[in-house]
Amino acid sequence: MTESNENQDLESLLEYIKQSRGFDLTGYKPSSLRRRINKQMQTHQLESFGDYLDFLQVHPEEFLPLFNTILINVTSFFRDINAWKHLQNEILPSLIESKPPTEPIRVWSAGCASGEEAYSLAIALHEVLGTEQFRQRVKIYATDVDEEALAQARHATYREKDLQPLSSQQREQYFESFGEDEYVFRTDLRRAVIFGRHDLVQDAPISRLDLLVCRNTLMYFNSETQGRILNRFHFALNDTGVLFLGKAEMLLTHGNIFTPLNLPYRFFTKVIGFNGRDRLLAMSLRTGEDLNIRLNRHLRLRELAFEAIPLAQLIISRNGELIMINGTAQSMFGLNLNDIGRPFQDLEISYRPLELRSRIEQVKREKRQLRMTDIVYHSSNGETIYLDIEVTPLLERNNQLLGTTIIITDVSRYHLLQGELQRANQEMETANEELQSSNEELETTNEELQSTNEELETTNEELQSTNEELETMNEELQSTNEELQTINDELRLRSIELDRTNAFLNSILASIKAGVIVVDRQFKILSWNEEAENLWGVRSEEAKGQSFFGLDIGLPLEQLQEPLRSCLNREDIRQEMIVSAINRRGRTIDCRLSFNPLLDSNEIALGVIILMEEVRAEVRF
Repeated sequence: MTESNENQDLESLLEYIKQSRGFDLTGYKPSSLRRRINKQMQTHQLESFGDYLDFLQVHPEEFLPLFNTILINVTSFFRDINAWKHLQNEILPSLIESKPPTEPIRVWSAGCASGEEAYSLAIALHEVLGTEQFRQRVKIYATDVDEEALAQARHATYREKDLQPLSSQQREQYFESFGEDEYVFRTDLRRAVIFGRHDLVQDAPISRLDLLVCRNTLMYFNSETQGRILNRFHFALNDTGVLFLGKAEMLLTHGNIFTPLNLPYRFFTKVIGFNGRDRLLAMSLRTGEDLNIRLNRHLRLRELAFEAIPLAQLIISRNGELIMINGTAQSMFGLNLNDIGRPFQDLEISYRPLELRSRIEQVKREKRQLRMTDIVYHSSNGETIYLDIEVTPLLERNNQLLGTTIIITDVSRYHLLQGELQRANQEMETANEELQSSNEELETTNEELQSTNEELETTNEELQSTNEELETMNEELQSTNEELQTINDELRLRSIELDRTNAFLNSILASIKAGVIVVDRQFKILSWNEEAENLWGVRSEEAKGQSFFGLDIGLPLEQLQEPLRSCLNREDIRQEMIVSAINRRGRTIDCRLSFNPLLDSNEIALGVIILMEEVRAEVRF
């Protein structure tokens, strides 16, 4: 199968999952998603995503193990203990001190899996606040998309090995023993933890939060989806709120909405100046039709006002992309709407009629307007016109740069009146040309430096992506190890039970004062007890696996064929006979034989149990 066909089959599979279960996986990183789905496919020996789609359509019960495989749910109490110590010793006291003593403390554990993280938060807050304050003020919202993990979290029941990260004092204080190897989190504190299903990609966030904990969850999503989720997180947090992420998540490309509070332990605070309009745009996907209508009306009004300006105007984002152009600019410089979204430096207008890239950088750096006048421009119809160009920074109220605007004014008619003045100033223009040449050299150097900086930023992002991928694989391996450990424990218990059963059966066979031979349907010997050894002189290890009729013992084996077959066919369930035989000492004896079928739970004969004992003559006095 070609790669394009495989990608198409994967897209069809993801679309079917979304339509049938409402679970949108398109925001997950493709590499991790492929690995997890392939793992589940291997359990059913399926080769392609198309085959697995067919299997899902026929077996809907497969969705549950598939989701359990994709949602790795690797977690533990106080995972990365040093980060949790910093939370308890530094972050929480500061948060609590900044709030009035009667205000509630709202915490969200996003991607809580089986609940260990949520209960770790409860323990940390209880140790900082004390019992009374905790009960009165704390609300912990714990969410996940995995219903099975949430059900386990609500029970708050864990095994002893799950509690190993806790100190002995914490185990005694916060957990009660319940059954064999089971411990339950304290009921009075558990009331403060509210569990619910929540999809970070699709559902609106919980708001007015003081602390948002989302550890090693963002790394499973692609960059675009991470951005949407982080916008929701920004909306959810109070201005003094703190975001606590996992060790693989650094927010290197989202510094405009979150800033590090403690980068090594992954604590971040929101950037207060994040524009309210951007916040509305980030939330509009889920806030209802009325808001969208109002927002679209306002946007349209701004577009019409922008178009009505008689001067050529362009708006460029902080990242250097062309965001808006009006009709005058389109007609003057041959631009069109397809150029919106392109890097400004790739457009002809960035260097003709004037090199604007360095001017834009200067404006962004100095955050003040820059004006260039009397720029000569040869239009597409061969006409020479003169332009004044203004580059102006677009700043928020807190002086944060959002982008730049370029306003270009046609001043050709003024030059018709200044012809003589222009000729007089030719010498000055020559000097200006030399200065322009020097400026161009400086601009070239600046561009080279900027290019190097961009390459470094790209490398940094690639390293961050690789780090997230490695952490994802590490969690997958940890999940697989836990599964293998569970299987190993089950096998060990079964092995112990089997050893006990074998010992019990051997004890029974040894206690029977008669020879016992068990054969299967092909008359191969399955069991041969010690009394049988004494009768015929053949050890158990020599007899097992041999054909009963191939043994060289003193029994007339040809006389036993018919009774054995009759017993197997259940024509005569219990038969007895006495035959003359020669025992291991070479003495002729009379041997009583009885045949009983070996039955399974469905009353099907699996073989025959043969009981044999020497018939001793009665001694008369």
